[in-house]
Amino acid sequence: MAAETHDTAGNTDQNTYDVIIIGGGAVGENVADRAVQGGLSTVIIEAELVGGDCSYWACMPSKALLRSGAAVAAAKRVPGAAEAVTGTTDVRATLQRRNTIAHDWNDDSQVDWLDKTGISLVRGHGRLSGIREVTVTTADGDRVLTARHAVVISTGSSALLPDIPGIGTVDPWTSRDATSAQDIPDSLAVIGGGVVAAELATAYASLGSAVTIIARSALLRGQEPFAGELVTDALRANGATVLIGRTTSQAMLTENGDVALTLDDDSVVTASKVLVATGRVPRTMDLGLATVGLSDGDWVTVDDTLLVQGDSPALEGDWLYATGDVNHRALLTHQGKYQARAAGDVIAARAAGRPVDDTPWGADVATADHASVPQVTFTDPEVASVGLTKSAAAKAGYRIEAVDYDMSWTAGATIQADGYVGQARAVIDLDREVILGVTFVGQDVGELLHSATIAVVGEVPINRLWHAVPSYPTISEIWLRLLEEYGRPADRLR
Repeated sequence: MAAETHDTAGNTDQNTYDVIIIGGGAVGENVADRAVQGGLSTVIIEAELVGGDCSYWACMPSKALLRSGAAVAAAKRVPGAAEAVTGTTDVRATLQRRNTIAHDWNDDSQVDWLDKTGISLVRGHGRLSGIREVTVTTADGDRVLTARHAVVISTGSSALLPDIPGIGTVDPWTSRDATSAQDIPDSLAVIGGGVVAAELATAYASLGSAVTIIARSALLRGQEPFAGELVTDALRANGATVLIGRTTSQAMLTENGDVALTLDDDSVVTASKVLVATGRVPRTMDLGLATVGLSDGDWVTVDDTLLVQGDSPALEGDWLYATGDVNHRALLTHQGKYQARAAGDVIAARAAGRPVDDTPWGADVATADHASVPQVTFTDPEVASVGLTKSAAAKAGYRIEAVDYDMSWTAGATIQADGYVGQARAVIDLDREVILGVTFVGQDVGELLHSATIAVVGEVPINRLWHAVPSYPTISEIWLRLLEEYGRPADRLR
């Protein structure tokens, strides 16, 4: 790709900006937007597509792949609609819709937005080369940019290739390959049991691929145990093979070009393709971190204003920030954008000499990263959670009670689907009578999550939640049922 520069900031010196952002994904875009709104000239350095993984290889294309199968499955659970569903998910139409949502991997619309917003763009690979200095390798050679106030690292993360003998010889897929594939393999082996593994296994099973998941531990480890159990049951019911407590010891190609995976019990799984979904690593290689006393390839530690932490004198002066996956606080696009808004505002405030509100839950910090992170896993059933699980809350030293309720017992679930499968849990701090965490599992529960997030972040007292009346008959009635299971605070004191 030829070197490309869009400079809309009105600078007389096109190599000097108030803020330089390395990485033009959703997170970098949000930092830039807030900085520009704060009156700062801003440039984004991007080596691939403006919009990043979320737009082209992660959030959006993966959910597009999942949506068609989820809609068909939901229709089949409702008599009257079920009779109208006469076939399976249309693969070509699903892939075409995914392509459209990913803009056919063309970022012209994103670049147009940068231009309209007043954010400059330099195409190339950026690396730190000094204090407030970034050298960009472009198709036309190196270009040195200087920041008056701040440099922000927003380079994200990449899929981890596991240390399995032979895995590099079998042309393994990462999530990028799986979300951008133009053909569906007859069979797919998925190594891993986390969110990416579970979602893509769900998607490919709905598109007709024979899926086998090989997971070292239970699916969705880190969530409430019932979440992984219900997703495992659903995958198996939809024809997938889920192998729990298994590791892959070797990978090799067969004579017909399939992939043969030998497991730790000497059994062999054969598939047309293998997807590795075993974790993420930071995109910090060849980033010049050594110039500020850090190590390339490592996650970058930040404080709650997203300021990079370290002992090097080069970090003095509040100029280097890191937002999104690269700081390893919460590897989720929405949390990265939340951090980005805080960082952009902090940079603008410090540049103008204004006070920074860095107290917990202040205007200029990312407090929610610690114990109030919402996440939806778009399997079927969906898993929606926010805050602490029961085990995490107990480990943190809270005196807690976990309240469980079968979501199929709500009137809304009865209306939504025959045979609705779901479960809910609220983790309650007994000393303060507030909710620390909530998990919902069930069809379309992702739309319930923000109410739970508000309750957790706002630390809404249980006695006040009794007055938040859920509409009937919706699955939001789960809130009333959880409160009833817990009991009124006044009654519990009797």
